[in-house]
Amino acid sequence: MCGFVGCFDLACGGKPIADGLRDELRSQVLEMSKKIRHRGPDWSGVYTGDNAILSHERLSIVDPLSGKQPLVSDDGKIILAANGEIYNHKEIRKSFEKKYQFRTGSDCEVILALYKKYRSSKNFKDMMEELSGIFAFALYDSENDTYLIARDEIGVIPLYQGWDKAGRYFVASELKSLEGECMTIEEFPNGCYLYSAAEETKPVRWYERDWETYDSVKNSAKACDEKGDIINPSVIEKVKNGLETAVKSQLMSDVPYGVLLSGGLDSSIIAAITQKYSKKRIETDGKENAWWPQLHSFAVGLEGSPDLLAAKKAADYIGTVHHEVHFTIQEALDALPDVIYHIETYDITTVRASTPMYLLARVIKSMGIKMVLSGEGSDELFGGYLYFHKAPNAKEFHEELVRKMGKLHLYDCLRANKSLMAWGVEGRVPFLDKDFIDIAMSLNPADKMSILLSDGKQRVEKWILRKAFEDMLPQDICWRQKEQFSDGVGYSWIDTLKKMTEEKVSDAEFARRENRFPVNPPKTKEEYYYREIYSSLFPSDSAAKVVPHEAGVACSTAKALEWDAAWKNMDEPSGRAISGVHDAAY
Repeated sequence: MCGFVGCFDLACGGKPIADGLRDELRSQVLEMSKKIRHRGPDWSGVYTGDNAILSHERLSIVDPLSGKQPLVSDDGKIILAANGEIYNHKEIRKSFEKKYQFRTGSDCEVILALYKKYRSSKNFKDMMEELSGIFAFALYDSENDTYLIARDEIGVIPLYQGWDKAGRYFVASELKSLEGECMTIEEFPNGCYLYSAAEETKPVRWYERDWETYDSVKNSAKACDEKGDIINPSVIEKVKNGLETAVKSQLMSDVPYGVLLSGGLDSSIIAAITQKYSKKRIETDGKENAWWPQLHSFAVGLEGSPDLLAAKKAADYIGTVHHEVHFTIQEALDALPDVIYHIETYDITTVRASTPMYLLARVIKSMGIKMVLSGEGSDELFGGYLYFHKAPNAKEFHEELVRKMGKLHLYDCLRANKSLMAWGVEGRVPFLDKDFIDIAMSLNPADKMSILLSDGKQRVEKWILRKAFEDMLPQDICWRQKEQFSDGVGYSWIDTLKKMTEEKVSDAEFARRENRFPVNPPKTKEEYYYREIYSSLFPSDSAAKVVPHEAGVACSTAKALEWDAAWKNMDEPSGRAISGVHDAAY
């Protein structure tokens, strides 16, 4: 995983940019690229063409020696700056035997070969579907003076676009590279591509699925009946096999890796599966022993927090070399400006959860680990957030899942990627593997709901996932109730943030919030406090508009507030906000 900045000026009537201006733009792009060097501390590269400049900051995970970027095609005419990982690159390489001469062992080089395959047909939707991975890339075809920009289906990898006062088009891995240089900044939409030679002037959606409509999944095979008895074990087996396949494919690495382990269901499952495959080298189909045979796991929290206690229990059972990272509330408060600078948002949930993860990432990097697997995405696939207990029916339950999947790039994926990459640590998210998403989202929604069974018992959230992996985890971990990350690291963390921001932001300041922040006025004093920090770092209105701003409770969308009248006037992302559902308190 890396970072890049691209500058394109194709509105020149076919004439190259003048030498003096090109040199000026090159210097400008290099300065923009320096702002994201934390994403790629291992190498820097730049391409300067007639009408395009691509600068790349590399974090070497696969092929550290020869995979420097920007990558150049076998004929020297196509240039690529990519951020991410292509997990099926070996299969794609095989399909191009005697058709394309690969220059490196980089997993991302297959994008160049695929572009050459699809360039004449311009069928880039099919091109993107061939890629299994997490990615954002900028490709420049110097022969045809065209570019192709694309982002993965969920938006695990960040990507922004902007236009300067001369109308030049820029793309960058983080907003900070564009702020101050572009007049307008937008997030490049996930699951989309933009081809400069096409009639469309806006990104085109390439990722579309049948499961986005309830009618396509409502008659899917059910795993259990109204008693909770399993009637179709093949459904559960499909979930298990699908996730194990996803994890195995994502262990592709030429550097040391580990797992994030909070002690919750999702991270524990990922850690257990990773441990199953970590002894052998995935790149050689298990024919060689792994270079780093011991799997290390990492947990973060306040002393005695719920996550630390659960993570230790899970790690002991799974057999990882486990590391606890303790932080103090003061350390976390001191880090807030740096955290907001790196995550580029003032969203309350994201700031709360990103701060401990940011502190954890620094320790992970200090130990020589460059990649970790994490459990993001499970709650959006299986309805794991506690507010899903209030879903009135299967149709609304499923439609909320679809909405949540469509917003992951704004919240959990943004947090996981940018908090870790602030210290040059790559995060991989097997739950969001493209094939596994199709498996999970095509399940019968009734199997995912926390329904009241005929014996009077309430089925726990993510029941089907728990059943699939109950043989690999301690029972009290497998059936542990959902604990949102910002809660699990220690409830006093959130309580302190509320108290501190209530004291820091005066009533008079808050009353004038719409004058101070006409774009997305803060709804609470906590948000006002984060917004002040954000605005000092990213002062433009465009930067303010990039951040999502909607009401919710316990990580719900605004639409789900209709499920419970008590939520009408609430706006609290903590899982403890769901009355009558959350069991534990700390």
